[in-house]
Amino acid sequence: MRPGSADRIVFLYEDADIVAVDKPEGLATMAPEGSRSRNLYDIVTAHIQRRNPKGRAAIVHRLDRDTSGVMVFAKNARAKKTLMDNWNELVRERGYTALVSGIPGGESGILDSWLAESPGGQVHETRPGLRGSLRAITRWRVIQSGSGLCLLDLRLETGRKHQIRVQLAAAGHPVAGDPRYGDGTDPLGRLALHAHLLVLMHPFTAEVLRLESPAPESFRRALSGIPAAKGQTGQRPNPPSERGGSRGPGARGRREPGSIYIPRAVPDHRESGKPGARGGKRGRGGS
Repeated sequence: MRPGSADRIVFLYEDADIVAVDKPEGLATMAPEGSRSRNLYDIVTAHIQRRNPKGRAAIVHRLDRDTSGVMVFAKNARAKKTLMDNWNELVRERGYTALVSGIPGGESGILDSWLAESPGGQVHETRPGLRGSLRAITRWRVIQSGSGLCLLDLRLETGRKHQIRVQLAAAGHPVAGDPRYGDGTDPLGRLALHAHLLVLMHPFTAEVLRLESPAPESFRRALSGIPAAKGQTGQRPNPPSERGGSRGPGARGRREPGSIYIPRAVPDHRESGKPGARGGKRGRGGS
């Protein structure tokens, strides 16, 4: 994570019950037990407490430390319980962008496998139905390729721990910058995985929110063999946010030269009412 990037968290959406942020890579969702290291949970809690001194953020899903992108927190116990109890039904779509090693055969496909976690926390593919294993389904589509790398759009039908990283590695195309699962390249100086989309039905209003964060431009630049600039890790610049309106901070923000504007969350009026079941169990992981 670049110095100071944690102090410039972009707030994509906020109301009385939930808050959505654009998580920088290199910032843990929550500090390990006994540690006081800077983390996203503390930052979001401090933001909430500026208006409500007794308020606290509540984690309802996670992104790995080195994964960037859209993440949602609850702002009260009622919202936390409702989101966690109904996550699979409330989440309509989850999209990731990944820069991977090698060029996959074909333009699109489905990764469908069973994953299990070892005692040390490493996740691996295993035979179907093995006790303790979970089925994982990821749809992929090629966006662009070059320089021995490929940019993929990924849509999760399930949300297992390290799902994308393990499945792509098993397919022979590990996420760039992921030595944990077998990739020896590091074109961006970071894990090249970004959560660019979360379509979520609001737990109380039934409003469908489309939360978006475009992937860093360095993902595409790497396809042309352009290395990340010294001191940069591939995380796109965060524009400052402005307060205002019922949606809170980040409504539009002032665009700085060279920055990539991220729009606030907006309702998707094409969908309403209760969602039906789609695909397998999504879970709360996937990165």
